[in-house]
Amino acid sequence: MIPLSVPTLKGNEWKYVKECLDTGWVSSAGKFVDRFESDFCAFTGSRHAVACVNGTAALQVALRIVGVCAGDEVIVPTLTFIATVNAVTYLGAEPVFMDCDEFYNIDVRKTAEFLEQETEFRDGSTWSRVTGRRIAAIVPVHVFGNAARMSELVALCRERNIKVVEDSTESLGTVYCSGELDGKHTGTVGDMGCFSFNGNKIITTGGGGMIVTDVPEYAERARYLTTQAKDDEVRYVHNEVGYNFRLTNVQAAIGVAQLELLPEFLEAKRANYLAYQERIDRIDGLILAEGPAYARNNHWMYALQIDPAVYGKDREQLMEYLKGEGVQTRPVWYLNHLQVPFRDCRNYRIEKAFQLLEATLSIPCSANLSESDIDFVAERLRRG
Repeated sequence: MIPLSVPTLKGNEWKYVKECLDTGWVSSAGKFVDRFESDFCAFTGSRHAVACVNGTAALQVALRIVGVCAGDEVIVPTLTFIATVNAVTYLGAEPVFMDCDEFYNIDVRKTAEFLEQETEFRDGSTWSRVTGRRIAAIVPVHVFGNAARMSELVALCRERNIKVVEDSTESLGTVYCSGELDGKHTGTVGDMGCFSFNGNKIITTGGGGMIVTDVPEYAERARYLTTQAKDDEVRYVHNEVGYNFRLTNVQAAIGVAQLELLPEFLEAKRANYLAYQERIDRIDGLILAEGPAYARNNHWMYALQIDPAVYGKDREQLMEYLKGEGVQTRPVWYLNHLQVPFRDCRNYRIEKAFQLLEATLSIPCSANLSESDIDFVAERLRRG
């Protein structure tokens, strides 16, 4: 079986973890936590980084820090992994679901239309005309590593005092390459950004996440909240409810080693994408989705788009066929506004997301894919 996405552990991971074990620094304190945060800032250009247990926790903490409260509304895409939406509900807020654009990301044009037609700005905040709730934040997700249209979105939200928390869990290494954001990494454009180091991400710590921001007060508060909100560590005084969300030194050690390899992973991901694309372009009814031209993509996930009328199989049929041939694939996530916990939540003109859900199948994308692996997958697609 050629798996969909597995980690590549071939650098200093063993060496750094062994140092943690030899010295006894295995928990949430230790030099590798600090080094991971520092190296992450150096790579992304963010001024501050705070390592935490996973990407979902990062989102929850970031949303709390920017001021999301119980009863607020937060705009989220319907096409994303459910963790994005769960983080909103952990704070007692309500998601408002938005459609996606051709790159699987939140539709900025529809978002602007929604804000214009469905909300009003008064007393320094944006309020829903329908529910009367405050719209406190928006969480754009850089889906599959594709950079969202952040320049337009941030300008729109600043006009209405809506905080922007970027879900960059899939887009580490994606960089804008034109316009006013030229050279900026995803996750560093909004008020706060969140990354994930799950086992299927471009680098991994087994689990793990990172919060980034250029606002020192936000970073200080993130460290405070993720370490149980300690006001006096010696006497165990806590003036707020905090979280046990700090990344362990052992995980951070793996992260430091993985970050050292990230430039190599990015090159491999791009080379493998181009190799796939060259082969798939020859197959009628199949297209390997491209990212937006305004950013240099990390090519985290390879999205195959299927035209059943031309190809002869739909998404489900192709997925079953490839499974039988030893190729693991996955469809796009089931749309969140249709998920049982969120069926009563508001959504706005969901159209494109349905099309991409039905048309898309993710194919093997590990950084360690060999040319023979790519040939094998492409040949099965051709025969299909």
